[in-house]
Amino acid sequence: IDRDAAAIALVDSNLQREHILPSEKAYASKLKLEAMNHQGRTSGQVGQKWSRDEIAEGESGRQVLRYIRLTNLIPGILQKVDEGRIALTPAVELSYLTDAEQEDLLETRESEDCTPSLSQAIQMKALSQSGQLDMDTIFHIMTQPKANQQEKISFKVSELRDFFPRHYTAAQMMQEIKVALKER
Repeated sequence: IDRDAAAIALVDSNLQREHILPSEKAYASKLKLEAMNHQGRTSGQVGQKWSRDEIAEGESGRQVLRYIRLTNLIPGILQKVDEGRIALTPAVELSYLTDAEQEDLLETRESEDCTPSLSQAIQMKALSQSGQLDMDTIFHIMTQPKANQQEKISFKVSELRDFFPRHYTAAQMMQEIKVALKER
């Protein structure tokens, strides 16, 4: 067995473990892809013998490539992914930031005790690619309130139905409530 075949066999056996960290899956998938490419088995080759879907059995090729992207994260951010403090999809977007930008992000994350959402990660990636991402911008983005963290009050229409005429819609009820509160 040659070195590349051994690497592929090693990765395949390790990926069968019940619990595997995202970083472990990322580096294992990258190692397997490199070994397969080294053997001359590239996905663009005529008569190819493998596809990117075969790198990690049971997962799509796109998902495997997402994991491989994680290998571009600095260790501090990758650790947060392993701990479940940063979700996989935002982490993939953050992997496009430079190491210096990732360091700034990690510093902001620690000082402000906040985690980047997917939309924030996408925003930072776009700014990074246009050369406009700096520490102040990262701080501004990370300290913006997230939509899913804003407080709100909600009622079921059935809870309010007794207070309004039967023909009122939910929008009409909301409008009446706002008017009544303003007059208060």
